[in-house]
Amino acid sequence: MTVEIVLLLLLLGFIAGFLSGSVGVGGGVVMVPLAIWFLGYSQHQAQGISLAVLAVPVTFIAAYTYHTSGHKLDWRYALIIATTFVIGGYLGSKIAVNLNQQVLKKIFGVIMLVIAIKMIFFSGAKA
Repeated sequence: MTVEIVLLLLLLGFIAGFLSGSVGVGGGVVMVPLAIWFLGYSQHQAQGISLAVLAVPVTFIAAYTYHTSGHKLDWRYALIIATTFVIGGYLGSKIAVNLNQQVLKKIFGVIMLVIAIKMIFFSGAKA
């Protein structure tokens, strides 16, 4: 592993962590494109590395910071979502590994585009 690769990995981790802690995005939204562009990964490899990083509770400290700063989180909700996230992640990965990389990239891009349009133009807050 070269110094350049290590620096890219450090930068990727820092950017993803910073964006995760500051605006709630990081994993797929940041790590997947950066791994493709900067590390030359295939879509499958980039998605895999993004998931591998999340295998450890990397965002717990950031979530706890929100919780202790007055933005109380319902940890029961988080546990339920996390449990079904694991199941959904497993089932989704079983499908994704069998898809052509170009199809997978297009699906990924469309999902990000739909979410971006929704967030920009239709993001009415619900209390």
